[in-house]
Amino acid sequence: MLSQNCMLLRDPLSLDHIRSILVRLEDTIIFALIERAQYAHNAKMYVSGAISELTEKGIEGSWLEWFLKEIESFHAKARRYTSLDEYPFTADLPEPVLPPLVFPKILHPNDVNVNRSILSFYTRFIVPRISQRATLALSALKRSKGVVGEDECEDDANYGSAATIDVEVLQAISKRVHYGKFVAESKFREHPNAFIPHIRSRNRAELEELIMRRDVVQKLLRRLRKKATTYAQEFGPDGDAIANSHLNGNAKVDVDGVVELYENYIIPLTIEVEVDYLIQRLDGLSEGEVAELAKSRDT
Repeated sequence: MLSQNCMLLRDPLSLDHIRSILVRLEDTIIFALIERAQYAHNAKMYVSGAISELTEKGIEGSWLEWFLKEIESFHAKARRYTSLDEYPFTADLPEPVLPPLVFPKILHPNDVNVNRSILSFYTRFIVPRISQRATLALSALKRSKGVVGEDECEDDANYGSAATIDVEVLQAISKRVHYGKFVAESKFREHPNAFIPHIRSRNRAELEELIMRRDVVQKLLRRLRKKATTYAQEFGPDGDAIANSHLNGNAKVDVDGVVELYENYIIPLTIEVEVDYLIQRLDGLSEGEVAELAKSRDT
């Protein structure tokens, strides 16, 4: 997207620009969750050593971890992770084939990366919730064929299709969460004097108060619910929504689950990223440089 191209933007730290990216990422995440909801939980995909075909080849970890490694290895060669807003889930990736692009200096050097937390909450809490309808439908189908007990639950064997979508969801959530760095940098540059004392004292609570807008969060959650409710419907050939097609368990995605994903995971983790980034914002700067920062905008 042109508006995400930091090479062409005059002000990539404009809060309006950042907000437009975060709003579009809502659509990306919702649509990817709708696709993931078409498949059962497939819990084996997330358990280390559970796929015998991998262990027989000496590959450690879970199916999803292996899938991420393979996909991110290719993406790394195409220099995806040299971008300012891209963070891999796996380590020891190959070097890019292309020479690196020279990006403008937007973010302060930092090592904030919460992808391990994203992977954990996604596989433990989000996948079981989002895939519940497909899992229950699979169980009913298996019972109709005489399969009962443990064998009736959770697995439709669509490991490749489900993992492909998992990677898309994870990468979108990662971008959304780590965009908190851009938000934090923008707010820091606007009022550096408000932040510097709390950064020096490492006062996380005060830093969170400076960046947190509870009214904005509530607007976000209301917007997200409206979007998810709309996208969860079926549409007729004329493009009009089919009335009540998302009710009585027939929604294409668990609307409450989407909202809770943001409310309980994405938003809190984004705030953590913002605070962690700010804690490192003065690292490597001399007292003179900090003094210049302090008077750069607030005077």
